[in-house]
Amino acid sequence: MSTYESTHETEEMEKVEKQTPKSRGEGAPSTSSKNPSKRAWHRVPEGAHEWVSFPDPDYERTWLFDITFLESRWTCIYGRGCQGVLTGPAPELVQGCCSYGAHFTGAKDARRVQAAAATLTPEQWQFYKRARTKGGRRPSVITRTRSGDLTTRLVHDACIFLNRPGFPGGPGCALHRAALDRGIPHLQLKPDVCWQLPLRRDDEVGDGGHVTSVVRQWDRRDWDKGGEEFHWWCTESPDAFVGTRPVYKELEDELVAMVGKKIYKRLVSYLTARAQTVTDDGQAAATRLQLAHSRRPPEGSNTVPVALPHPAVRGR
Repeated sequence: MSTYESTHETEEMEKVEKQTPKSRGEGAPSTSSKNPSKRAWHRVPEGAHEWVSFPDPDYERTWLFDITFLESRWTCIYGRGCQGVLTGPAPELVQGCCSYGAHFTGAKDARRVQAAAATLTPEQWQFYKRARTKGGRRPSVITRTRSGDLTTRLVHDACIFLNRPGFPGGPGCALHRAALDRGIPHLQLKPDVCWQLPLRRDDEVGDGGHVTSVVRQWDRRDWDKGGEEFHWWCTESPDAFVGTRPVYKELEDELVAMVGKKIYKRLVSYLTARAQTVTDDGQAAATRLQLAHSRRPPEGSNTVPVALPHPAVRGR
């Protein structure tokens, strides 16, 4: 991620509405609690997420979405508090998650990025000259690891496309900078893993050929063993949950590219209806929480709980 990706100002997370109940007989929480919603959520298992699934209307596929993350206010804070993915905090390096280069999803992904690199200018790319080998027609930006994976080259211990502090154009991804200059979506130029983060799609094929596609947040474990060494990872830190819009709106282009327009619209329809159900009854969020966890809610009461806060901010 880069500073060029941050297009919205940060603000505090919306606070849960609090309301003093008229009487204890309504099943409302005690007024002595300063944060009733926090008290109710302590019963939720650590790391719990809510999910929604629905069938694909056109294929033998079931979609499963992590709505706790998609409804959260996560936003990229590259250059604004991001500590990077090294073994210790290194915000001064402004490397974000680019320290180890990008792993391509396949040869097609690599070819697309190599072609995009050939269109970059020295004003957009700090390592423009470094990427050009003698006699080479195209910039050398791809390498193959010992395990056979295709990745971007590293220069000074970070991705060759990462402009560093001190570069006249500012730090950040050269490919992303070029996309902004041309007025096109950055996902047209960047490696797949780079524009997808912090989203991830996993496809599981059953014995009968039915596919289950899971769309969720990118977790530390998705970096294999190396992820355990990260000092910091953004989907775990409350510092990154300061956006002004929910993830499913903020990352609309990325989600559409991952699941298609039709499925994205179905997802948004569900989330919109869900939000309407949660807020329309007029009860305080704290009251609904207690009703949702009550063994015997009062007859006729609305027992629809508020959306589960993301684990990164649940303790606030």
